[in-house]
Amino acid sequence: MMDIKIVKDAFVHQGGVLKTEDLRQLGLNSRQVKRLLETSVIRKIKHGFYELSDGMVAEEILISKLFPKVIIFLESALFHYDYTDRIPGAWQIAVDRDSEKKQYNLSFPSIQPFYQDRKYLDIGVSIYKVQDNEIRIFDRDRTICDTLRYEKKLEKEVYTNAVRRYLNDPKKNLRKLFEYAYLFNIERKVQSQIGKWIE
Repeated sequence: MMDIKIVKDAFVHQGGVLKTEDLRQLGLNSRQVKRLLETSVIRKIKHGFYELSDGMVAEEILISKLFPKVIIFLESALFHYDYTDRIPGAWQIAVDRDSEKKQYNLSFPSIQPFYQDRKYLDIGVSIYKVQDNEIRIFDRDRTICDTLRYEKKLEKEVYTNAVRRYLNDPKKNLRKLFEYAYLFNIERKVQSQIGKWIE
């Protein structure tokens, strides 16, 4: 006999998302999982991942559960740091360029992967929490470095506002920004773009 309350409590405890193996650890067999799906207690997010049908899971949590190694990137990071008022149409995430591309084909949440060399994925990673779930994001200085790197992919207003708001942010760290610029070989661009605003 399946205890629905135990199942629901497990979802709440794990931030709203459970994997098939988590359900098995609760003592559920495949037939019981199928029954939960048929009675709309849970719904499938993608193969092997489930959420409560009546639950609303923050999209950041879904992304962190589905793809633990990805990092919130570019416009999504700009929005998080309040460097833009524009809500991106999809969650922009930095992913390993050698990872399987098919896995990012989701109907929900809407994501836009940016494929990066693995050596760049550990540079400037920070963590913030949503309901006790850790979300990986590039720090504000790396995010502005990426903004400069991807200038042509951004609307001019988004780009300009991001740079201005960064420079007005007391939490900025220009030393770190220039360290990142050196690693990405864009020192000259950072010097010219950031320098003109400082002066």
